Amino acid sequence: MKHLRTTAIAAILALPSFAAAQETISLTVASSHPTTIPWVGMIQTHFMAETDRILAEEGNYEISWDEAFGGTLYRANATLTSVEEGITDIGWVFSYLEGAKMPLSQVTAYTPFATSNVPVQLSVMRELFNENEAFRNEWEQYNIVMLGMTASDSYDLYTKTPVASLADLNGMRISAPGVLGTWLRGTGASAVDGALTTFYTDIQTGVSDGVLSLALGALPTRIYEVAPYVTRVQMGTVFSGGVAINRDVWETLPEEVQQAMLEAGAYYSEAHAQDMMDRPEVAMEQIATLGAEQSTPVTIVEMDPSERQAWVDALPNLAGEWAAENDGRGLPAAEFLAAYMDGLRAGGEAPARDWSAE
Repeated sequence: MKHLRTTAIAAILALPSFAAAQETISLTVASSHPTTIPWVGMIQTHFMAETDRILAEEGNYEISWDEAFGGTLYRANATLTSVEEGITDIGWVFSYLEGAKMPLSQVTAYTPFATSNVPVQLSVMRELFNENEAFRNEWEQYNIVMLGMTASDSYDLYTKTPVASLADLNGMRISAPGVLGTWLRGTGASAVDGALTTFYTDIQTGVSDGVLSLALGALPTRIYEVAPYVTRVQMGTVFSGGVAINRDVWETLPEEVQQAMLEAGAYYSEAHAQDMMDRPEVAMEQIATLGAEQSTPVTIVEMDPSERQAWVDALPNLAGEWAAENDGRGLPAAEFLAAYMDGLRAGGEAPARDWSAE
């Protein structure tokens, strides 16, 4: 009996040391956008969940996530500085809004009609990040470590009146986000700077006659109600940024946790890229269904290939202008542009215009 009692006590005493072997690490993860935005929601469902799954296999570490999504800590104009300065440990960096600080990251915004294949685009951007020192430094100089990349779905045209040809755009006022207004140069349309939050009202009040937008943005903001003519132009996708972690925090993490996050970041990027191929078509179907009974029913058409090519050919040398400006600042922009276009072609894409050859 004494032997059994001693054995039982020893077993009980062993339990606390086993529990203490697992270390809990507290991290804040945040974003300027709500989790209803696909790539933000996937930070929870893919990046965080996959990190947890990988760490659970060994059982040495677990993460206690303090979530601050939807602009709780900062807005879209502070996504980079908030990770850089440690306002959040991990966050989605919206590099598309950081043209001055991250000029090479804008290459996709100056190469429209190059690709609408998000998996290929992000694969090329990741390869460039790994191999191009200037591009990598563009991120790492701000005290951050890149974990996973993001991109948009492809841009189309939503207007109050039908657009059957490129000539129909002449004289129109088209709202577009930031630099993407340059995609209208040469068409005869005037760009009106705007965002998803302003597009509906801009069209409704006559500020603009339509927008360049995304299916995933047009659906929740109901742009189709005021711009029921949808022309599928497939102008291309845009690299928008990625999930990053503050480097000071990163360097305090055990190697096992770092490796888990890098693997989870790669998984997140791949899943997000495929989601950007699948989800927009579902959104477009919903737009057609929801807009079928409104006073002016939604009409969705594909732009005639010859008219699309006419648009491509009408554009000035956007990429050349961008490269020349940034080369003048000491950046290898022309070289970077060529590597990006070569990467797309190596991935099986056939850009409608060879921006790097001009």
